[in-house]
Amino acid sequence: MSTDELYGMPEPTAPPRRNGELAFDEPWESAVFGVTLGLCERGNIRFEDFQRRLVEEITAWERGPRNREWSYWTHWLAALERELAARNLLGSAEIDAKVSQILHSYTHAEPHGTHEH
Repeated sequence: MSTDELYGMPEPTAPPRRNGELAFDEPWESAVFGVTLGLCERGNIRFEDFQRRLVEEITAWERGPRNREWSYWTHWLAALERELAARNLLGSAEIDAKVSQILHSYTHAEPHGTHEH
């Protein structure tokens, strides 16, 4: 996926931004974004297919009960998981294990700014 494609993503699939820059609140969010771009660049998944799944995820959330918290990147992750499973790149158990591993590594990492360079 090119930068032009990313910047041209229609709402509601456009990633959140602050001051024109992509906005990530947690380290795992930027990691899942990077993984997705890497898979697209290598041709493992097509961005158009991923984007369709992202729209489906967001639409399902919008149609659901309103007491659920909004998280763009959670929808992004769910869309990626569905695309990987649909392409048989990873089975659902493997996806769950990888996601748990990634989330665990980020939740048990040193707080930002506490390590020395």
